[in-house]
Amino acid sequence: MTYKNNIDLYLEKHGFEALCPKAVLFDMDGVLYDSMPHHAIAWQRAMEVFGIKMTIDDAYATEGARGVDTIRMMVKRQQGRDIDEAEAQRMYDEKTRQFHALPETRIMPGIPELMEKIHNDGLTIGVVTGSGQRPLINRLMKDFGEYLTEDHIVTAYDVKHGKPNPDPYLMGLQKCGSLKPYEAFVVENAPLGVKAGVAAQIFTIAVNTGPLPNKVLMDCGADLIFEKMPDLAEAWHSII
Repeated sequence: MTYKNNIDLYLEKHGFEALCPKAVLFDMDGVLYDSMPHHAIAWQRAMEVFGIKMTIDDAYATEGARGVDTIRMMVKRQQGRDIDEAEAQRMYDEKTRQFHALPETRIMPGIPELMEKIHNDGLTIGVVTGSGQRPLINRLMKDFGEYLTEDHIVTAYDVKHGKPNPDPYLMGLQKCGSLKPYEAFVVENAPLGVKAGVAAQIFTIAVNTGPLPNKVLMDCGADLIFEKMPDLAEAWHSII
């Protein structure tokens, strides 16, 4: 199977002449790691401390956003008050504590094979995450240091406006060599992340590793959708 039609539609949509990939920008949670179930638990437990009710659906719906932005939105919605970033950060610190109290999450099946293919093709690998905790960055380097350098990681602290805004992926392009949008791929699993990749005008591949129907990711503008990461790994050379 080839994906020429998907690429042609992308090029026509944005007025680009060709897709010339030099980098692949991965989201982290739900893409590199099967971590979203743990994040959902941590969000529920942490927000309960502050009198905020956050459901599993809320956790998946806001996946990919900066944690402080999610907290400020939830506080405004449920308590009717505006909090500054410093207070939101203190609350997010509790969420971080709850997450790291849970067992370590596994690498997403299919990711090692996909990373190796991308690396062997000579493309730069970047990570664009709404998280920013130092232990997570350390784990990225431990697990993927063969393919990834720290200067190619974008965290919540590198941008003022997180996903679904394009800023995180635009920063990813900059960190990977001041690339143009048509010189990269985005690999995402979450609606807000797909919207961010599309807003940055990058060819955005959605891998549906969560509970949402494919239509949700398609409606967010994904250029391609796969059911699971091994499917993307197998199809990689047919795409590029």
